[in-house]
Amino acid sequence: MTEPIKPPFNEETARAKVVAAQDAWNTRNPELVAQAYTPDSQWRNRIEFFTGRQAIIEFLKRKWAKELDYRLMKELWIIVILKIVFL
Repeated sequence: MTEPIKPPFNEETARAKVVAAQDAWNTRNPELVAQAYTPDSQWRNRIEFFTGRQAIIEFLKRKWAKELDYRLMKELWIIVILKIVFL
């Protein structure tokens, strides 16, 4: 198993994080996807609100049971790296 990509991000690691998230989601493995979120994550899907990894897993199982051809495509929209220099 590879190390998770953690902040701080530069352009290369930000792009890698997006690809890793997309690849994990497209495995359609709810347990794997849920591990990317904190144990107390709060999610919203339309009118449904839920909290915690187990709730995420149950939601994804229901979602993917209905959406058989669903595939997530993520993109990195913007990355801004600010550097402040003090002289």
